[in-house]
Amino acid sequence: MLFDCFGKVVRSTVLVSGAMVSLAIAPLSLWAETVELQLLHLNDVYEITPLGGGATGGLARLATLRKELLAENPHTFTVLAGDLFSPSALGTAVVDGDRLAGKQIVAVMNQVGLDLATFGNHEFDISESQFKQRLAESDFQWFSGNVLTAAGEPWDNVPPYVIETIYGEAGTPVRVGFVGVVIPSNPVDYVTYLDPLEQMETLVAELETQTDIIVAVTHLAMQDDHYLAENIPEIDLILGGHDHENIQQWRGADFTPIFKADANARTVYLHNLSYDTETEQLTVQSHLQPITGAIAADPETEQEVNYWQQLAFDGFRADGFEPEQIITESPIALDGLESSVRNQPTALTDIIAQSMLTATPAAELAIFNGGSIRVDDVLPPGPLSQYDVIRILPFGGNLATVEIKGVTLERILNQGVANRGTGGYLQTAGVTFVPESQTWQIGDRPLDPERIYRVAATEFLISGRETGLDFLTPEHPDVTLLETGEDVRFAFIQQLQQQWAD
Repeated sequence: MLFDCFGKVVRSTVLVSGAMVSLAIAPLSLWAETVELQLLHLNDVYEITPLGGGATGGLARLATLRKELLAENPHTFTVLAGDLFSPSALGTAVVDGDRLAGKQIVAVMNQVGLDLATFGNHEFDISESQFKQRLAESDFQWFSGNVLTAAGEPWDNVPPYVIETIYGEAGTPVRVGFVGVVIPSNPVDYVTYLDPLEQMETLVAELETQTDIIVAVTHLAMQDDHYLAENIPEIDLILGGHDHENIQQWRGADFTPIFKADANARTVYLHNLSYDTETEQLTVQSHLQPITGAIAADPETEQEVNYWQQLAFDGFRADGFEPEQIITESPIALDGLESSVRNQPTALTDIIAQSMLTATPAAELAIFNGGSIRVDDVLPPGPLSQYDVIRILPFGGNLATVEIKGVTLERILNQGVANRGTGGYLQTAGVTFVPESQTWQIGDRPLDPERIYRVAATEFLISGRETGLDFLTPEHPDVTLLETGEDVRFAFIQQLQQQWAD
């Protein structure tokens, strides 16, 4: 991509709390000109270090890219389309009596130089006090058009949209409105959600008379982004998140572009916007940029990353882990991508499920929810450390041995299949589905609706909090909790030590 660079740049920011405002703008120049700006767009970032054995991602590399873009064009904004605070392996480490809960990634993003961020659904995984602390620690600007406090008030310093004004070489101002919304899929008692689609329509109507360019920054399902593009033509560009995979599509009568990058900064999007102040025409050129070892790590950001990683590792050691200890050498790649583990078994899910059976010798089968795997990465063949296990299963949870009547077990397994594509998709061991008869086998025998089966599960799964499995609790007459055991991660570590021992 080629970028025009200008001389002195004057940049102002206007934060809007929801009411119409009048903007103090420098007088329009009589000179028509084309004003260029860049957007560095990322989404769903949970890890501060590189992934894939160091091959991809890494926020220190991102910082280098940002500095290079700023050197090319000082009209550059780095924008996050949701999901930062959680879920993160490092964020689960207990330091000074509390989980880091995103503290580490906010500090690193401050060093990177993130400019703007809207909320993702996982921002609300943490407690209200932790959420407020993360907002206060952020040097970058949060904005959200559909998230309010429990009382229905805006969060402090979180406007529904932000207007950035930049000036061309001739002094002509171009006003860019960024408006954000998030999918209301994570209900917590300290948040009130407004309808994201209705709010976007309302807020864009406000922005239309105040701006030259409108950028929707969304953390929504893809069909919702389609709706925005097809029904709100005033939106010039949609920078999305939530899907974890790079996407570029055009929808609506105006062919509004929709972009999403890969999670954990494995890729980012670079958007070059050219605005003709005479014709009021906008041209968008976009490029998917992989973040790899070809980009050098920024030294200051790498130092910040190392500080937080070591602090978290000390917290893990206090909980009985040795994060840097190598468990085994894996001869195969272990697929923990969200798109995989929420849709079908993989070698990784098979090993986890088998570890549950091994740790619970009396159990005939094991079940766990695919959403408990949060690494969203393919671990390449080679050494596996205890920290890799923490990355794979950051929230852990104790094993539970339960007895379940066959008729209810069949209902559980069927719901697990119905949950395909979500975190409630069930991974299993000792279970086989027979497509010809549309029936289940436990071991080598058909499931008997009247028989009582002994099952290894996770405590979370029998809490009734998984999608469609609210009945799966010890209060159900067909479910009996016999005992709880160790953290599933220790069982997983023990299984890995034996998996390729021969």
